[in-house]
Amino acid sequence: MKLNYLLLDVFTQHRLKGNPLAVVLKADGLLDDQMQAIAREFNLSETVFIQKASSERHSAAVRIFTPQVELPFAGHPTVGAAVVLGLQNRASAIRIEETVGVITCVIERLDKRLGHARFALPKLPAEVGSAPGKLAIATTLGIEPEEVGCGQYEPALFSAGVPFYLVPVRNAAVLKRLKLERRGWDEIYPFGHGAVYVFTETPEEARNDFAARMFAPGMGLGEDPATGAAAAALLGLIGRFVEPGQHEYRLRQGHEMGRPSLISLQLRKENDQLTHGGIGGDAVIVGEGVLDLED
Repeated sequence: MKLNYLLLDVFTQHRLKGNPLAVVLKADGLLDDQMQAIAREFNLSETVFIQKASSERHSAAVRIFTPQVELPFAGHPTVGAAVVLGLQNRASAIRIEETVGVITCVIERLDKRLGHARFALPKLPAEVGSAPGKLAIATTLGIEPEEVGCGQYEPALFSAGVPFYLVPVRNAAVLKRLKLERRGWDEIYPFGHGAVYVFTETPEEARNDFAARMFAPGMGLGEDPATGAAAAALLGLIGRFVEPGQHEYRLRQGHEMGRPSLISLQLRKENDQLTHGGIGGDAVIVGEGVLDLED
């Protein structure tokens, strides 16, 4: 069995920046354990497998794997897969079947190997549990307890398909000097895969409104350069404190890793309810190849 694949950098227009992604094409013949093994072989934060859709109205089905687990939804694989399908099919709209649901993506072709995708969240973020105390959080991040919290934001646990512990910190300087302590991580962050999204407001930065870093040892990841599913969860916390109406934000991630990424966020609030959440970003193809799985 030989399968073509593409390598992309997502949430950036610049090659060798953003979050790398492997996209395996025409992957219908693969079993679950084969997809997991291939994702482990690529050893990127996620690998996407594009398959035929179950409905003729949809463009494709997508399976998403980290090196250790399958995910029902993730933002940077959705953006990357949508850009690939949009470029290949010369389409301005793509409907993708993911485990979390059907996602409609709007595509803008920027050149033959670069595109922009944005999509409405198939599942709006909701609070799914309680966050640890500030002392425990500070211990895992190598900071002081009083540095946990930012303005009106306090630690919380939200999910828009994948749960994340959302941890606000005082400012970008604190965010930059995080030093993880892995001992006791699973006990302090027991929910889901123990994924932690540390963020702060950035009023001093002209290009963005928030900055973030994501750590998920339970997914087989260290630090992730750009995490759309975590940004989607963050919309739930942001939505608590905004006035009704339409709001847009830009969030940077990956700068501390030398992989700068930019994620666009949208939300709409009516009365006290979040009624829409959206994620968007660029993706650029950086390479291609063939998987040779023949014995």
